[in-house]
Amino acid sequence: MYPSSCDTFVALPPSTEKQCIIFGKNSDRPCDEVQEVVYYPARDYGAGEKVECTYIEIEQVAHTYAVVLSKPAWLWGAEMGANEHQVCIGNEAVWGRESADGDEALLGMDLVRIGLERANAAEEAVDVITELLEKYGQGGSCMEDESNFTYHNSFLISDRKEAWLLETSGKHWAAERVKGGYRNISNQYSITTKIDKEHPALREYAQSQGWWDGETRFNFSTVYSFMTTARIEASGSRYCEGKKLLKKSNGVHYFTATPDPERSVFKPFIFVKNVNELKETSSPSYGADDPVKKKPRFQSKPDRKHLLFVKHELDKGKKITESLRKLEKDKMTKMETFLSNGIEEPDLLADLFTSSVREEMAVYGNS
Repeated sequence: MYPSSCDTFVALPPSTEKQCIIFGKNSDRPCDEVQEVVYYPARDYGAGEKVECTYIEIEQVAHTYAVVLSKPAWLWGAEMGANEHQVCIGNEAVWGRESADGDEALLGMDLVRIGLERANAAEEAVDVITELLEKYGQGGSCMEDESNFTYHNSFLISDRKEAWLLETSGKHWAAERVKGGYRNISNQYSITTKIDKEHPALREYAQSQGWWDGETRFNFSTVYSFMTTARIEASGSRYCEGKKLLKKSNGVHYFTATPDPERSVFKPFIFVKNVNELKETSSPSYGADDPVKKKPRFQSKPDRKHLLFVKHELDKGKKITESLRKLEKDKMTKMETFLSNGIEEPDLLADLFTSSVREEMAVYGNS
């Protein structure tokens, strides 16, 4: 059995060098599920316009910010991403006492994308997500191959100054501000007694369900979590290991767009003007004919592989791995120079991610 891990972390000063903020997320989605990396520019909308999310349609706002997203190709939302204001969001599946709803609503991944499109700071993203959660709820299948796979969500959100942890159970939620140091999340609740924002009925609801006596100090994780499950025990060990790792240790964003971590190259993306469409990591669009859009849903599964994914599947030899590692190291060295010295001609970086993808594809082609 191959090891799997779905974890998100953020490190803030004084835990980082040069006053940097470092945000990271990995995914344990199915290895054959295509994860595409896409860029959407900022855009203005007219009054009354709607936006079609994975399962439902909601009201659009007057303006959305430019975003770069890593997302399962079959759905509208994203597992992780960033926007032009350096807000970063990643989500984790969580299971607790409140059963996850199979009724179609907003997916946690939809809320990731909406938060990035509509918020220019981490705390504002918390407000955006919780307002939509209250209005529309969360629910629906989170897997293209398993129509009954549902979960609630936790979110780690950062900006240039701070981070927020937002954990949800149905429409109820708790949020914790992180002003410095580090924070990591896995597939379990981790907010305890430090709660900086919360659903107005969070405690009342828990008391009505018999989960909290109303007298002892309120601990969100203790009150809303299952006492123990195999899934929570597994995520708990990952959470602890991630916390240990963090103790040791104009932004650049890195994405792989490929599933095998041993051969995945972390490729840089920087928000500059005139970023072009990321074609090599964008999957085919099936529009209204997509099986996700037709009811009953998921009756067939189309080929969603983008160009880089196809190349990534071809070769698993040691020689190509060494070449890919060299490419990755070269890219990271150049980005460190940009971070230290600044960027004199930002327009030259409009194709930074795309050119890196093409260099990676060339390595595959030469293997």
